[in-house]
Amino acid sequence: WDNADFSRGVGSTFYQEFSTLNTAKPPFIRDVEAKVRRYLRSSYSAAWTLKITWEKAPVYAAWTDTRKTITYQAVLTTDGFRSYILMLYQDGGMQWDYTRLTSTNVLIGYT
Repeated sequence: WDNADFSRGVGSTFYQEFSTLNTAKPPFIRDVEAKVRRYLRSSYSAAWTLKITWEKAPVYAAWTDTRKTITYQAVLTTDGFRSYILMLYQDGGMQWDYTRLTSTNVLIGYT
């Protein structure tokens, strides 16, 4: 979630919280649960989920170029015991020129 620069009025950030303990689950939550089950080969039922979307985010420093943007999401979810994060990127992947960033140890995702 680093190096996005919204200071030039380009791009947006949205979030949506889902508390699904003892409630009907919307299709988005059922999809998150299916992804966790598929990738981790484990049973999973979400109690709480947070979806954060960065839409058309320009790279820092935006004053140099606001044309190459990226849309991505972080989905944080927990069943109350185990927690997961899904990092989802728009088709086409990273559009930022990472060779022009101030840091040289760039990665997509988290460690």
